[in-house]
Amino acid sequence: MDTESHYTAFVGRRRVAWGDLRTVLLSAKDRHDKGNHALMLVFEDRTGQQVDFDLSGSKEAVLARALPTRSGPGRPKLGVVSREVSLLPRHWEWLEQQPHGLSGALRRLVDEARKHAPLAEQARLAREAASKVMWSIAGDLPNFEEASRALFAHDRERFNALVQRWPSHVRDYVKERAAPSFLVPGSPRPRGAPRGDRARSRRS
Repeated sequence: MDTESHYTAFVGRRRVAWGDLRTVLLSAKDRHDKGNHALMLVFEDRTGQQVDFDLSGSKEAVLARALPTRSGPGRPKLGVVSREVSLLPRHWEWLEQQPHGLSGALRRLVDEARKHAPLAEQARLAREAASKVMWSIAGDLPNFEEASRALFAHDRERFNALVQRWPSHVRDYVKERAAPSFLVPGSPRPRGAPRGDRARSRRS
């Protein structure tokens, strides 16, 4: 798991913890140790993916199971998935010359690509993240299906209106996740927004 990611935890319709993985884990562990075993849903904010953790044992044990540790410079031991990668010889040669080894170089390349992804790709990922969260914690709320359609239609105004009466913690979190999906140039204009030529004429 990526310790630089941010997470949010819900119990029912209430947001009970948010922050980096360590912060959310310790909050969940405290609730567990106090006998509060109500179902807690934890989401990775960027992807909307729901994640589960083993809260048994000491706090140190909980953190050790979930947080990456390092067996050497630049080599996380936990939270890493090994898969085969096929590259041309010139690619391997370049990677072998990079500091921190092949895996470290590949991780840096992927992270840089994620940071500079085109707006359309960022919007798509945000839309999918919001949709996952909505299905998990808002699927039985009023206007859920209509809000989902508005999300995928890039209709920010209608989306915000449809989720407005949802429980405040759910509404605010879903709107936070969905917000980047409405920022793509060329997406449908919000209802009532003036066209560019009309807006210019009003300013002149």
